[in-house]
Amino acid sequence: MIKTIGVLTSGGDAPGMNAAIRAVTRAAIAQGLQVKAIYRGYKGLIDGEVKSFTSQDVSGIIQRGGTILKSARCMEFMTPEGRKQAHKVIQKEKIDALVVIGGDGTFTGGRLFAQEYDIPVIGLPGTIDNDLWGTDATIGYDTSLGTITECIDKLRDTATSHERVFLVEVMGRDAGFLTLNAAIAGGCEAAIIPERAQVKEQIEEAIGSGKRKTKSSSIVLVQEHAVEGGAATVAKMIEKIHPEFSTRVTVLGHLQRGGSPSAYDRILASRMGVAAVQALLDGQRNVMVGIQNDDIVLIPLSKAIHQKKDVKEDSWQALLTLSI
Repeated sequence: MIKTIGVLTSGGDAPGMNAAIRAVTRAAIAQGLQVKAIYRGYKGLIDGEVKSFTSQDVSGIIQRGGTILKSARCMEFMTPEGRKQAHKVIQKEKIDALVVIGGDGTFTGGRLFAQEYDIPVIGLPGTIDNDLWGTDATIGYDTSLGTITECIDKLRDTATSHERVFLVEVMGRDAGFLTLNAAIAGGCEAAIIPERAQVKEQIEEAIGSGKRKTKSSSIVLVQEHAVEGGAATVAKMIEKIHPEFSTRVTVLGHLQRGGSPSAYDRILASRMGVAAVQALLDGQRNVMVGIQNDDIVLIPLSKAIHQKKDVKEDSWQALLTLSI
């Protein structure tokens, strides 16, 4: 019988994580359960950074970015010795189940821990990359996409004023969802993403189209890992092929992670948090809470981690069509 739920955030922070923490805490309390908040992810679990949470502890955080529980990447937890120490803390704190909020690495660690120590683990997809299979959206993706689009709008003003080609480097780990959809939303000329890594062909099409249509400026988004060296490498390629163009590189960096979560991310995190608690009460374990066609679904962690999520072909075609 589950009496106490532990909740943690791990990996890169994402807007909406606080809304998820709030939802898990209040949904658990509403069901008569206790909540133990674990600070600094799996590192905090190993070190015993655990605090009992009440409804008051999560008051006024739904609108805040980042995570009040802090986050840390913990290589120690990926070792048997690290997980053994974490289990000792679990036993000491009398935690019966875990809700882990994060991405691929967070779920990988949670799945290993669940297998070794028979602890029910529910994952909430908290990552701006939107790269987890089985869910249409991840917590933080919508907010980050909006932030990138806003930056593109501002850069467009300068690009057109100075007749330059701007290369904007965007996050996304190994997936192109943020880059592709931000390119569509920002009216960009091209998106260099891992799934479509024909860099020279895309650059020639983008710059060539610009010349044919008498465009004096262009904005090209580059996913950080689509090409070695990122946007700086693409800028050098453009200067070599088209020396008549002046290029500028903008790396958005961690700016993309910050800010107050959008209404969509707050709602998504809230629904997922409530669903996570209910899943545990229903006897579910080792699953991710996802959303498909606006319906909450439960996906095995193994599938969420190992199956590849592809960008939409129609989105790619839309960018190519509209970038002329």
